[in-house]
Amino acid sequence: MQLTVKKFDELETDELFSIYKLRMEVFIVEQNCPYRDIDDYDKEAYHVYLKEDGDIVAYLRLLPKGVRFSEVSIGRVIAVKRRMGYGSRIVKAGIDAAKEKLDPDRIIIEAQVYAKGLYEKLGFVKTSEEFLEDDIPHIQMTLNLK
Repeated sequence: MQLTVKKFDELETDELFSIYKLRMEVFIVEQNCPYRDIDDYDKEAYHVYLKEDGDIVAYLRLLPKGVRFSEVSIGRVIAVKRRMGYGSRIVKAGIDAAKEKLDPDRIIIEAQVYAKGLYEKLGFVKTSEEFLEDDIPHIQMTLNLK
């Protein structure tokens, strides 16, 4: 399995196409949720993904402080194969990339409620009441690093 961490302007056209295709398939088609997945935050993000046999099997984007939140944040988390450990692996890789590149005190995530347990196992703590984002239940969670 190959881990890649790249800023937007470092991505090759095929990499960006694969990322957007995957995000569309999961967040828009699979979840039946029409929303603006591609946004200006992508330009500020580190794109973190795992490839296996030439295909992206897990992805997230890592945003520096002040881009979306006052703290470093992780979002757009995808694991193609569920219950295979890819979700945990990509979030751990995102946390490691944040530590290496952004030196955060904490990391914020707006998690879909069904995935709360995954993030709790990695040390995230619920920091908000449930809210709807694009008609999907979410909660904000924080990982304190210092």
